[in-house]
Amino acid sequence: MKNLIKLEEAALTLATIYFLYLYNLGLSVWVWIPLFLSPDISMLGYLIDTRVGAFTYNLFHHRGIALALAFVGFMLHVPVLLTIGILLFGHSSFDRMLGYGLKYTDDFKHTHLGWLPTKTKA
Repeated sequence: MKNLIKLEEAALTLATIYFLYLYNLGLSVWVWIPLFLSPDISMLGYLIDTRVGAFTYNLFHHRGIALALAFVGFMLHVPVLLTIGILLFGHSSFDRMLGYGLKYTDDFKHTHLGWLPTKTKA
């Protein structure tokens, strides 16, 4: 089942990359690579504590918020807002493909997809 979910998230990621190609705001692909990874800056909230970290991470990785931004941008003809929504959706799908889900407030590794694996010392 996990592989099927990862495959689904990969398909969503590829679909959003296609939409980012369509709505690229005239930016080079080299600019899009760091922009695609930029929502992870929200992890800086964990420097304060796990509650703030989970809130900031979830705010920038919630696909409902991403879809709302894209919808508002589309309806109001604001290309930047539409593109930000697409970017957030794609990044969230990419993270979920890798096993990173929305965070609980008790621990960074506790996600709605389960616990992230911990590295063991060899």
